Amino acid sequence: MELFDQLMLGLGHALLPVNMLWCFVGVLLGTLVGVLPGLGPSATIAILLPFTFGLAPVTAVIMLAGIYYGAQYGSSTTAILINLPGEASSVVTAIDGYRMARKGRAGPALFAAAIGSFVAGTVATLLIALFAPSLAEVGLMFGPAEYFSLMVLGLVTSIVLAHGSLLKAVGMVLLGVLLGLVGQDVQTAEPRFTMGFLELASGVSFVVAAMGLFGIGEIARDLEHPARRAVLTTAVGGLIPGRDDLRRIVAPILRGTAIGSVLGILPGGGALLSSFAAYSIEKKVSKPPEGFGNGAIEGVAAPESANNAGSQTSFIPMLTLGIPSNAVMALMIGALIVQGVTPGPLLATEHPDIFWGVIASMWVGNVMLIVLNLPLIGMWVKLLSMPFKYLYPAILIFCALGTYTLSATLFDVWLLMGFGVMGYVFLKLDCEPAPLIMGLILGPLMEENFRRAMFLSRGEFSTFVTRPISLGLLVFAALALAAVLLPVFGRIREQAFEE
Repeated sequence: MELFDQLMLGLGHALLPVNMLWCFVGVLLGTLVGVLPGLGPSATIAILLPFTFGLAPVTAVIMLAGIYYGAQYGSSTTAILINLPGEASSVVTAIDGYRMARKGRAGPALFAAAIGSFVAGTVATLLIALFAPSLAEVGLMFGPAEYFSLMVLGLVTSIVLAHGSLLKAVGMVLLGVLLGLVGQDVQTAEPRFTMGFLELASGVSFVVAAMGLFGIGEIARDLEHPARRAVLTTAVGGLIPGRDDLRRIVAPILRGTAIGSVLGILPGGGALLSSFAAYSIEKKVSKPPEGFGNGAIEGVAAPESANNAGSQTSFIPMLTLGIPSNAVMALMIGALIVQGVTPGPLLATEHPDIFWGVIASMWVGNVMLIVLNLPLIGMWVKLLSMPFKYLYPAILIFCALGTYTLSATLFDVWLLMGFGVMGYVFLKLDCEPAPLIMGLILGPLMEENFRRAMFLSRGEFSTFVTRPISLGLLVFAALALAAVLLPVFGRIREQAFEE
């Protein structure tokens, strides 16, 4: 009964006209981002962060969340129609989806993707409502030592699951932590690492760093390699599939939803890992498996269900423990912190409007996405003809304006340009920027909890290993790091990323 009352509270906030409006704006932008290759939800959310400061915290997070799971919907449209996935999570959807389009079955493929995404999103939101409060109650048992160990585990998993070299991932995390320490000391308020710039006394702006690394850096790389444009030469046809197709997609949708719901909770999981895992499993259980790669509708339904379920259950550790499971969730935490709200175990009790409002808004957003993705397919396809030479200058202007509104100083604009150059260099060196953002956000929190734990234990380092939960988290972190350093696991990791 208590859960029902809490969901009604969330629906009351989610159905407010202002929140419904911004939820619609979020899923619309997310769909647009998914359709247009080269942007991505991370860059879009980073660019729009400054423009959410005038909104209420629950409204801002509802909009940003809509961008994230809306992008998973939109990316399937171009993956199926022109073999050009808007998001990495839709790469496997393109394998069979595009084959179906070439055979004149684009309509059933789009229908399977949309229905699978809707079912998965609905189930995943229900799982968040059921299990997130319990995880938050466990989180109430955490003290400073446990929080420090949990953040160590979060940084280690971001290293293990980062693309490319482990050494580069470690370097990016350490650089992020060091950047997070710039500013005033948390206890003495003495400035440190500011290099004489008064503007850095309050620290390196997370919003500026995110916009530079994800926005400008990735834009510069895309300009170097213009996105390939293709033309849809086959008719979309009728959207409603036949009875045989409906029968064939039921089990893949359910299996994909289950896989995505579990993998989305894991650090580094989310939509990308879920879609690849669902496709691989579906191919193994299919009879015969030879149909995969030649236009099997199961190869569309399963990964699309998985990536949408994974994108939504990735909110669970962010809302309940304050730990991001991927780069987008790190941006969400930053957005809440800027609004004066600290995500974690106390979020459900101190800010139930945010906690339950965001969960309930996902149901509302999924209904909106069904309306957007099926009737408006023609409009999304036409948008693909828009030259990037018009899109990129607009993004740069939005980044500069958003940065200037933060502090009304040109220093942050120059800092934005600096992070943009860093982002481009990192991408050229195959250094993923996501671990740096994780370090930038978690670094100051780690320091604060470390110093609190040391104060409470009177300087005894043993407090981190004598407390069972803290010890367990550190052991998990050590095992994850040790496992990936072993040659056999290293080869498996490299092979998985290549695939």
